[in-house]
Amino acid sequence: MAGTATGAAGPADEPPASPAPGAEEYPSLDLADSAIALPGGHFIDFLGTPAAANDWLAAHALAPADAGLRETCAAQLRSLREHVRSLIAARVEGQAPPAGALNAVNDALTRAPAAELLHWSAERGLHRAAAHPTTQILDHALAALATDAARLLTGPDADRLTACGSPPCNRYLLRRGRRHWCSTRCGDRARAARAYARRAARPAEPETGADGTPDA
Repeated sequence: MAGTATGAAGPADEPPASPAPGAEEYPSLDLADSAIALPGGHFIDFLGTPAAANDWLAAHALAPADAGLRETCAAQLRSLREHVRSLIAARVEGQAPPAGALNAVNDALTRAPAAELLHWSAERGLHRAAAHPTTQILDHALAALATDAARLLTGPDADRLTACGSPPCNRYLLRRGRRHWCSTRCGDRARAARAYARRAARPAEPETGADGTPDA
């Protein structure tokens, strides 16, 4: 999946290869994790350009691959991402959610009708169907992601939401057991940082002379 990166990212700065735990179950969690902070002050944004945003939506079956998203559409998707991240952060930290984020997600929820309305046609007669005009691809994608975010934040998995415990990573995940890392790479980095901190905290051993006695 293409993304927009800053700086010259080397192998150690590459983003995690797989979605964070829970992101495959909840597209809204994958949306929240679609701008990844990397070591060295770099980051990669999978919604950074209209083409990248189109690819991301297509990969999640939320838009055709040839939808031809414009920058205004990509900007709306990035805006919803920030609001979903704010709601997840508030849930993780046990804080009240920002009113602006609530309003934005609720607005996205109403972008597309979920009710199956009554219709009539000569071919089918009376039937029920949800409206899904092809001219409102982005509205339906935003509504689907907002609905998924509401399901995540109000369901039993909300208690498992946590932030990756390996700075500078900014991804969220669903905790599994004691694991607080979004990827093996982040886990390795966190363990290495703890080992370095333990070594740095040890008192320096005095230097000894040739006869084994401490130097004066």
